Amino acid sequence: MAAIDDIKRPILGKSPQVSALKKMIERVAPSKTNILIIGESGTGKELVARALHELSPVKDGPFVAVNCGAIPESLIESELFGHKKGSFTGAIADKQGLFEVADGGTLFLDEIGELPLTMQVKLLRALQDRAVRRVGGNETIKIDVRIVAATNKNLEEGVKKGSFREDLYYRLNVIMLETPPLRERVGDIEELAQVFFQKFNEKQKRNLEGFTPEALEVILSHRWPGNIRELENVMERVVTLEGTKKIQVSTLPPEMVLAARKAAGVPRELVLRANFALGPVQLDEIMAQVKKFYEREALLFTKNDEMKAKELLK
Repeated sequence: MAAIDDIKRPILGKSPQVSALKKMIERVAPSKTNILIIGESGTGKELVARALHELSPVKDGPFVAVNCGAIPESLIESELFGHKKGSFTGAIADKQGLFEVADGGTLFLDEIGELPLTMQVKLLRALQDRAVRRVGGNETIKIDVRIVAATNKNLEEGVKKGSFREDLYYRLNVIMLETPPLRERVGDIEELAQVFFQKFNEKQKRNLEGFTPEALEVILSHRWPGNIRELENVMERVVTLEGTKKIQVSTLPPEMVLAARKAAGVPRELVLRANFALGPVQLDEIMAQVKKFYEREALLFTKNDEMKAKELLK
């Protein structure tokens, strides 16, 4: 059995959170137990699912991924279970569903929290019986599939609110893995940034030499609400736009630079515009922004009493 760091698409990072996740993946991958992966968007849930597959007994079988939130509700049953010719308008031939396609391998049900209740019932039956029936067909087709599901939603809350079936939740959640957000694994940001930088540097044949210390400081201080996906997109952007040998602060997205300045303690009313990395500043315009900011705050404080606001502002 291959080690997790030797698989085709390794999970990058050495932070305690990622190290713990890797150990858990290695521990549970050899079984065929259903696994639920939870985590924010962009944290690498599909990468974890692929690692589970590559370290499993069914690694030589297919890995089939489906985004449950990207398929129209009217087509989900046909996509998962297949259909018979003539079963509905447009069904011009028999079609295998993704359960059959994934037979002998892994079926990755991404964004499982988006699955409509009517389909949750049918999915539960398929998981219990280890069999499917095509739309418009009578034949029961046995399937041998390892199920890995993922969601960025709180399914326990969904169960309480009635939007997600409790029995399906427990059927999927035999073992739960959580992908940590990038803001909780700050020690991994530089490694990931370097990997993505090199990827696009080679892909675009740019021959850039890396980051300036100031640019790297902004990258490391950013909260990355879009997680790894956002970091990868930013690296593609800066490699594409950079006109010098090293990535400059001015090439980073302006909102990132402004957020970094604000986090460093620069007053809110100044961080709106006072950022020399983005080019020359207009001092009159900055002061006008400062004036508007204090006028607005004074009115809020005095509940729109203009006389009191003027007294506060001298």
